[in-house]
Amino acid sequence: MACLAAAAVVAGAEAAPLLFRRRLAPSPVAARRRLLVSCRARSRSLRTAAELPRKSTSNAKSHNRVNMQRDETSVSTDKERQEKYGDENDISNLQLEDLIRMIQNTEKNIMLLNQARLQALEHVEKILKEKEDLQRKIKILETRLSETDARPKLSAEGQFSTEINDSLPVLELDDIKEENMLLKDDIQFLKTMLIEVSETENSIFTLEKERTLLDASLRELESRFIDAQADMLKPGPRQYDAWWEKVENLGDLLETATNKVENAAMVLGRNHDLEDKEKIESVEERFQVCNHEMHSQIELYENSIAEFHDILSKLVEETEKRSLEHSASSMPSELWSRISLLIDGWLLEKRISYNDANTLREMVRKRDSCLREAYLSCRGMKDREIVDNFLKITLPGTSSGLHIVHIAAEMAPVAKVGGLADVISGLGKALQKKGHLVEIILPKYDCMQNDQVSNLKVLDVVVQSYFEGNLFNNKIWTGTVEAYAGLPVYFIEPQHPAKFFWRAQYYGEHDDFKRFAYFSRAALELLYQSQKKIDIIHCHDWQTAFVAPLYWEAYANLGFNSARICFTCHNFEYQGAAPAQDLACCGLDVEQLDREDRMRDNSHGRINVVKGAIVYSNIVTTVSPTYALEVRSEGGRGLQDSLKLHSRKFVGILNGIDTDTWNPSTDRHLKVQYNANDLQGKAANKAALRKQLNLSSTNASQPLVGCITRLVPQKGVHLIRHAIYKTAELGGQFVLLGSSPVPHIQREFEGIADHFQNNNNIRLLLKYDDSLSHWIYAASDMFIVPSMFEPCGLTQMIAMRYGSVPIVRKTGGLNDSVFDFDDETIPKELRNGFTFVHPDEKALSGAMERAFNYYNRKPEIWKQLVQKDMRIDFSWASSASQYEDIYQRAVARARAAA
Repeated sequence: MACLAAAAVVAGAEAAPLLFRRRLAPSPVAARRRLLVSCRARSRSLRTAAELPRKSTSNAKSHNRVNMQRDETSVSTDKERQEKYGDENDISNLQLEDLIRMIQNTEKNIMLLNQARLQALEHVEKILKEKEDLQRKIKILETRLSETDARPKLSAEGQFSTEINDSLPVLELDDIKEENMLLKDDIQFLKTMLIEVSETENSIFTLEKERTLLDASLRELESRFIDAQADMLKPGPRQYDAWWEKVENLGDLLETATNKVENAAMVLGRNHDLEDKEKIESVEERFQVCNHEMHSQIELYENSIAEFHDILSKLVEETEKRSLEHSASSMPSELWSRISLLIDGWLLEKRISYNDANTLREMVRKRDSCLREAYLSCRGMKDREIVDNFLKITLPGTSSGLHIVHIAAEMAPVAKVGGLADVISGLGKALQKKGHLVEIILPKYDCMQNDQVSNLKVLDVVVQSYFEGNLFNNKIWTGTVEAYAGLPVYFIEPQHPAKFFWRAQYYGEHDDFKRFAYFSRAALELLYQSQKKIDIIHCHDWQTAFVAPLYWEAYANLGFNSARICFTCHNFEYQGAAPAQDLACCGLDVEQLDREDRMRDNSHGRINVVKGAIVYSNIVTTVSPTYALEVRSEGGRGLQDSLKLHSRKFVGILNGIDTDTWNPSTDRHLKVQYNANDLQGKAANKAALRKQLNLSSTNASQPLVGCITRLVPQKGVHLIRHAIYKTAELGGQFVLLGSSPVPHIQREFEGIADHFQNNNNIRLLLKYDDSLSHWIYAASDMFIVPSMFEPCGLTQMIAMRYGSVPIVRKTGGLNDSVFDFDDETIPKELRNGFTFVHPDEKALSGAMERAFNYYNRKPEIWKQLVQKDMRIDFSWASSASQYEDIYQRAVARARAAA
């Protein structure tokens, strides 16, 4: 309709200029010719407009015929006039009546054209009404069709008990409406139930978190009770020294008494002949006194000796009892690790068979004393003799311990970049203490700390692995990390021309995807060729996420399928996305894996290695319960749908810290060691750090705020900057330790450091120094962690271990480890710091002001808070127990299925 209206307006607009041009025509002949062309064009336009609706009335046709007859008459008249006046050009010969007639004819034509336009509009309106009726009928039919299609689907899901044929009867409209109403009621009911389930899940999560905290407190109390019992039952070296000193004193007293008796006897003999009875009586009295004193000392000596023997007997009895109970596990963990490496080296070098290796590994798991004796007796023997000595041993029965292998890109203190390295070492050590056989596989970096590895040596064996259509050799190095209970570690050194791990850095290379794809394949090849029967293969972050699809797509078909795969994502910010064809480098089938339900990224259509690990792993974990909830929504960085789909195998377990390394009572990096019962050492470390950094020491009680972090957006850089200025405003001191890989952030904080260069209350140390970090933890009164998101976070736990009260944002693991001191909804015994929710300066300022208020105005309450924080158990014991539980359940399911 709009198009026809526009055409009519254009036609009308064309008519007016024609009249105007005729008034200015230079000759009547030209004017007539133009009028003829115009009339013919209008006639054609009129016919075209009449044909569009394909219907016209008889009235319109008659008008058109009249118009055409008039046009023909006008044309014939024009020809006659042209013949008559062809040689004359004077405009005065043209009669005025002709012009008037021409104008009248033109106006009539315009009127006819408008009438035709109105008739066309009427036809269009009728057509549109018919179209609307048809569309309404189509919608009704589509609704019935969708309901018909839905019924077979519901039947397939078991929601209908009867089968539905392909040709369903058409339901009446009333029945359909009634059924729709019932369906709406059911949907509303299900939504209500879903809300109740969600609320129940949140309540369960809260109760589970409280249970975890109570379990940790209970374990701490049990540990203290056991330590107290041990202290009561066994005296230390000073107590032994006191007893021997007492015995020696008693011996001296006895000797003195004996001498006195002999002297008295001599005196008595000299005066035996004297008749002076007074002297005799005096001597007898002295003798009796000495004799009484001697007997008293002897009695005291005998009582002391009896008491001493009783204590010695109890100590001997307790020692024998403990020896009997722990004889199988009395060997240091690092020696068991060395034996494990020795066995694996023999198998790879083909000195022993697979069955013999399994037998010996079972003995290692069981901590069999026969194996210990065999190892200790092998000193000085040749290699062949050692092997023969071990092969003589047999082991009846089986062990309940698991064989766990961690494949990772980092491990503290050998190759450390971030928190991942601490997790590998801390969790491995804790699991080893629980009686499991734990091994680590790492790349052989050229920049790793070789001095932290004991007995580092290369095995006399070469392991070949596939990469980009070829087989490449790999050197295998072994050693133990004594700092973590002698954990056994394998280091893979690729003999590849690209020198993947000879780059003088751990990450940040242009070919990181290929480097770690190669390492993951080589690590699995090492395990496959060693013919180990492994229970759990635990891979970490995107760098080793290749392990999960490689294991199930490539190695399980070769018979290497005894293990269950556990994958831990420590930060969903990094997912290892790459073009699909890059996945083929490690031997995976791109066509099979580049699918929505496998490894195709949910957002960008590329390959996502972390998604592949989520799909292919038997267990998926992340590093705190709150972070596990966050990544199921926007925190998943595009993987939230995959995590929801695999939610049954996904769990968040809060990380721990190594309480041996982070222990203020034994920390060698500190100027003075201290503990929760004696905080004078903390004040001494604060004074020493102030002197070292040229901070003001005028006010000894001036609060010191610490911050140790990487300066990246995740850590809340703008809030760290605000905390510096806010601390100065509140009259405190601030020390920052950390640098940024982002150039503009590094420059910004260098500018802040220059600004406060002459301020004796602010220091920014834009670097990382491990020793200095220990010192800052010990010296600071408060510790800032204002992260935008934080999967777990270790700094807040370490800070509390050293008596530095945390000020953190409620996110991720921070929310699971720090509970606000003023939050009355939380049990008082759990409140251990200050928190804020919104990631802005106002919220951070409020938390800092509350902390400063307690520190300055309520020193006794502050001291109690510090002591409470230092006594919280953030060790790996609780986390390792949770991992142990999910490991065992996965292995049990696998064995049941087999």
